Amino acid sequence: MAGYEFSEPADRRQTADPSAELHAADATRHACDPAFRHGVVVGFDGSTSSERALAYAIGMAVRLGSGLIIVHVANRLPTTVWAGCEPPVFVDVPDHRTEVLGLELACADYLADVPWILVERGGDICHELEEVGREYSADAIVVGSTHGIVGRIFGSVAGRLARRAQRPVIVIP
Repeated sequence: MAGYEFSEPADRRQTADPSAELHAADATRHACDPAFRHGVVVGFDGSTSSERALAYAIGMAVRLGSGLIIVHVANRLPTTVWAGCEPPVFVDVPDHRTEVLGLELACADYLADVPWILVERGGDICHELEEVGREYSADAIVVGSTHGIVGRIFGSVAGRLARRAQRPVIVIP
């Protein structure tokens, strides 16, 4: 009979692999611009050491002929919200520093020689830099060294990243 199909019984239909749906959702969530694949990732927060790291990363990206992925890991400020008789709820409030850094970088003349993007993340700095490096298949991650008492007590970001990263980490003093 032309134009008519018999449907298969439900028990004989092939079902999609549920893990395939998770991988597809993960791929769309972490989709990155292919122009920046195998680029140079640099951690940037506006500090003097991160500015030196950015300068080195720019030169490296120009020499490699690749793009620059500037990553700002935003501080999340925990805020308690009290709604009447309900227990308090903690809410992450973005610090809006990424927007300011983005405007400063957009106006910078020294970024004119290299294609670049600014990526904002929230969370642990080491984890997020490595994650962005993985997503973009980065050739290297460049960070500035940490000076001060906090780095001595808790360990510097550069040191922790160098121990756990799956790609080269360049620490700029």
